[in-house]
Amino acid sequence: MDKLSMVGGTPLKGEVLISGAKNAALPILCACLLTDQAIVLRNVPDLQDVRTMLKLLQEIGVKVSFPDEANRTHLVLHAADIKSSEATYEMVKTMRASILVLGPLLARMHSAKVSLPGGCAIGARPVDQHIKGLKAMGATIQIQSGYIQAEMKPPLERLQGASILTDMITVTGTENLLMAATLATGTTILENAAREPEVGDLAELLVKMGAKITGIGTDRLVIQGVEKLHSAEHTIIADRIETGTFLCAVAATGGEVLVKHCRPDTLDAVLAKLKEVGLEMEVGPDWIKASMQVRPKAVNFRTSEYPAFPTDMQAQLMAVNAIASGTATITETIFENRFMHVQEMNRLGADIAIEGNTAVVQGVEKLSGAVVMATDLRASASLVIAGLAAQGETQVDRIYHLDRGYDRMEQKLTLLGAQIKRIH
Repeated sequence: MDKLSMVGGTPLKGEVLISGAKNAALPILCACLLTDQAIVLRNVPDLQDVRTMLKLLQEIGVKVSFPDEANRTHLVLHAADIKSSEATYEMVKTMRASILVLGPLLARMHSAKVSLPGGCAIGARPVDQHIKGLKAMGATIQIQSGYIQAEMKPPLERLQGASILTDMITVTGTENLLMAATLATGTTILENAAREPEVGDLAELLVKMGAKITGIGTDRLVIQGVEKLHSAEHTIIADRIETGTFLCAVAATGGEVLVKHCRPDTLDAVLAKLKEVGLEMEVGPDWIKASMQVRPKAVNFRTSEYPAFPTDMQAQLMAVNAIASGTATITETIFENRFMHVQEMNRLGADIAIEGNTAVVQGVEKLSGAVVMATDLRASASLVIAGLAAQGETQVDRIYHLDRGYDRMEQKLTLLGAQIKRIH
């Protein structure tokens, strides 16, 4: 099992290119199931989760090709001959986003059998809202032996447009129902829809494929169903979480870094907090020049749905707060188990106490290197940041979590001057 070893204390300097967004790529890959024509994608991040999703799609019958084998960020998906409407437990158990094949398969093939999903153990992420919405659109759904089994309710041959108000904001739920609604009869209205930029990116591709969608970027999506979708080309949006992660690394270690190929307009809440920390930033349309010359200042924050501060950035900013001057209070409102990195960060010398869904971080002047263990995707990134800021050597075990969501992270950090290497 791979590990990352790093020696902290080196300020980061140079340029880093941001990859395509994992959380946009995964639903966009599934959108190919909605048409029998080819979908051409660019800026696809080369991540373990993406490779897992491609394997799942191939198992279903999708042909995956790379016009240039040396460039896995450019690919073509062709779902002309779907041979199975089943996503098996073996394929789904490692990645919760596999649930995103449910809506497209049901809409196009009129049936789907999808294993209940796995993924990071950061808390309960039920699929009841997906099921509620699809039932409202005319599907019959049963959960048997760990599988969601969905089919059209006779005599229906297509899903039916419906007005759906989800009980909570759910990103994957919005994406699943959005894809399903594109091929439904009539109009579907999704109320309380997730507003994340990755949802908008999926919607933009669907429009290119011939879908009729209004309200993109708002919490009310209106979809006029069509009979067929067609081929399209699309470039996946830059990963705002990867961008924020590198900015936190600069804030924690010092130095000056130009972050390129990013989307600052999707990071308002994160950039506001990093300014409070003391990170100096010049911001362009697709770049951020970040400089840190002082010790960070502690900042309080609370996670919530977009456009508020994202839960996927909580652990990384906590790592900055760990070495900041002052005390910070961090409240996590999305996932109940998303403080599992705290115990590991304290092994590095941090002073963090948990009270319910709140973490109180008393900043210390220096962290000290130690052996720590990644517990989930974003926790692994936070431990890398803490290790880069710590004195001495830090080793992060179980970095397969990191590889699920960060494209060549240690290589990018090495180019910025970090002393970091992968141990096989």
